[in-house]
Amino acid sequence: MTMERWRPGWGLRLWRPLADLNDMERRTDEMFRTFFPPTWRRVPVEERGWVPPVEVLEKEDRFIVKAELPGMKKEEIDISVVGDTLTIKGERKTETEVKEEEYHFSERSYGAFFRSIAMPSAVDTKKIEATFEEGVLEITLPKAAAVKPKKIEIAAKSKS
Repeated sequence: MTMERWRPGWGLRLWRPLADLNDMERRTDEMFRTFFPPTWRRVPVEERGWVPPVEVLEKEDRFIVKAELPGMKKEEIDISVVGDTLTIKGERKTETEVKEEEYHFSERSYGAFFRSIAMPSAVDTKKIEATFEEGVLEITLPKAAAVKPKKIEIAAKSKS
């Protein structure tokens, strides 16, 4: 067994206020990233962009896609289907020119968006319909005839 000689300062940690504050900030950021989505921190508008929220419903013979696009006009929206992928794109422009120093608080997003949604099965592209009312885009995508469920009747077998 070896003995170590005690030296002054061993085991003592010097207090470093700036380094400790940086460490505390880093640990707090990690904690928030763990429990909350990364949108809790402020990101410049030009970096974050925006994506409209959508919902996709499946009925027996069609898919229905609804996208929230408040403040937009139907002429500003482009819809296309390639294969089994629906793409919605457009650009939401600011209503008026406002200087940055005039803002008190803003959570609204502006700019170009692009949203692609893979459909679970083939659609009949010739019968797709879209409506736009009160800021909600609704797209109806009929299923292709080959993927529509076919009801099969069961015949009763008679006993002889």
